[in-house]
Amino acid sequence: MTEPQEKKRAGQHVAYRRVSTLDQNTERQLDGMDFDRTFEDKASGKDTNRPALQEMIGYVREGDTVHVHSIDRLARDTADLLRLVKELNGKDVTVRFEKENLAFGGDEDAMGKLMMTMLAAFATFERAMIRERQREGIAAAKKRGIYAKPRTKKLTPEQVTQLRTRAGAGEKKAAIARDLGISRETLYQYLKAEPIAA
Repeated sequence: MTEPQEKKRAGQHVAYRRVSTLDQNTERQLDGMDFDRTFEDKASGKDTNRPALQEMIGYVREGDTVHVHSIDRLARDTADLLRLVKELNGKDVTVRFEKENLAFGGDEDAMGKLMMTMLAAFATFERAMIRERQREGIAAAKKRGIYAKPRTKKLTPEQVTQLRTRAGAGEKKAAIARDLGISRETLYQYLKAEPIAA
């Protein structure tokens, strides 16, 4: 490797993107920015055992900068965040959180470290509050009688009779359920229910 290439390698800009498996893609993260190398995980941020994250940590070298869209993309836990940033800073790698417009290069003063700790704590608190509001909303809706689980298809009396006749004749339950557009669980519920009076 030539000397100019070594100098370029020493100052690479590396992107780390993460989406949970429920998200569609990472296109909006670090949009419009150019990087020497990009690492991408499609996994929960509940811990740091993510393939691309570990690969990125092993890849970066002194003088590199890791760009992350936001703090919660790197870690969802304050302890994990601090440990990851400390590990990267220990390699003389700067970590930039673009959404928060914060950079940590290992030589911050106490105020910088406090800021990172506070932001991570607020992110954790915000997620907890969202989950709590969801739970409270569901509980309140159930209390008012307006919370409904995903609806199962309701069969007409004629369809129920057909279901019972076919099942009684020994037809496969999966085939009957498929024909009627219901799940097998729903089919068994109809079979267990009392026959509809004529």
